[in-house]
Amino acid sequence: MRFQDNPILQPRNSNSWESKFVFNAGVLRDKDKVHILYRAMGDDEISRIGYASSVDGYHIDERLPDPVFEPSFPYEEYGCEDPRLTLMDERCIMTYTAYTSKRLNAFQIGITDIAIKNLQQKRWNWGERLFPFQGVRDKNATILPRKIDDRYVMFHRIDPDICVAYSKNLENWTDIKAIMRPRWRKWDNFKIGCAGTPIEIDQGWLFIYHGVDFERTYRLGVVILEKEDPEKIVYRSEDPILEPKEDYEKQGNVPNVVYSCGNVLIDDKLFVYYGAADTALCLATYELNEILP
Repeated sequence: MRFQDNPILQPRNSNSWESKFVFNAGVLRDKDKVHILYRAMGDDEISRIGYASSVDGYHIDERLPDPVFEPSFPYEEYGCEDPRLTLMDERCIMTYTAYTSKRLNAFQIGITDIAIKNLQQKRWNWGERLFPFQGVRDKNATILPRKIDDRYVMFHRIDPDICVAYSKNLENWTDIKAIMRPRWRKWDNFKIGCAGTPIEIDQGWLFIYHGVDFERTYRLGVVILEKEDPEKIVYRSEDPILEPKEDYEKQGNVPNVVYSCGNVLIDDKLFVYYGAADTALCLATYELNEILP
């Protein structure tokens, strides 16, 4: 169900860095607050990351006037895009897309982290920035919030598939393989990618993903992964749970897009934060029995 007051975040003309588009956001819930790190673009068309928060998950209670993360390496020359957040061991691990070159349409995965105490107190002391797949066109990365066999698990996209990789240290990744592919003659037939961080539930890992068809319409679907072997798909939805229908999803910087980088579970209700037409940030909520088999 779409939130009746969508969009929940829109561009602000008073801030040049977020004056044009405010959209894809990573989220995490900690101490009864939803922290929202969102992608924003201004007149220079470089993506930076801003901060907002919500107590109830619906309404924005705080929004900072300055970016909290922005390009500082040559790999990020044209922006830091689409953050996704994972809470582990009192740290918030953030994956993002480092946009390297407009001319070559080059991008790669970036990884950094921040102590959860610093995030709570809005001290933006980010850790080292890692670029584990240099020179590889790779994006949509998200890290499982629990290690499997003492290794981090990362899902990411090497077009057109969702892939998995494993690491002991977040820097060196091995055992890379595709685990899910587009489906012929369906809504996700062109390419697929990760949405927000998977959530552990009784049935396995609840994993929202996006699918793109040959007309370049973006929709969201559901996958359940096996708990101790997240390469195994237990369930994959036949139909999307969200697709562009409202004007704010069909018209904008990139029309016909619903694209998510973040979701949280609050009292058995799934909150999915999504970018609408690459222009504004919106929210849809679901009871688990609505989307599970």
